[in-house]
Amino acid sequence: MDSGGLRRLTGQGAFETVFRTGRRVEGLYLTLIAAPAPVAGGRLGLVVGRKVSPRAVDRNRIKRKLREAARANPAALARHDVVLRVSRARNRAEQDLCALEAARLLTELAARACATLQ
Repeated sequence: MDSGGLRRLTGQGAFETVFRTGRRVEGLYLTLIAAPAPVAGGRLGLVVGRKVSPRAVDRNRIKRKLREAARANPAALARHDVVLRVSRARNRAEQDLCALEAARLLTELAARACATLQ
């Protein structure tokens, strides 16, 4: 567990399971893929390829912003393993919009999870 309390999705098998069984929600800048977590307390996986941004410093900034968005929405990860796959974020403005979109999609995921409990 990292310092922010997020559990990380690690290993090729874990990512493949989420990609294979998860539900996808497409956004302009990223795709959210969510699958039911096998254990209590879901995990977060991030996919930011070189096609999105060739510079490692930019990819790391995008991942940092996405982790911040996930920390702000802990209910979204309570029962799901989530992968955020970035498809577009060339400049800082798009990177910030990508993080806002991630926060919106995670909030919607949490709302749907709460609605199914009621």
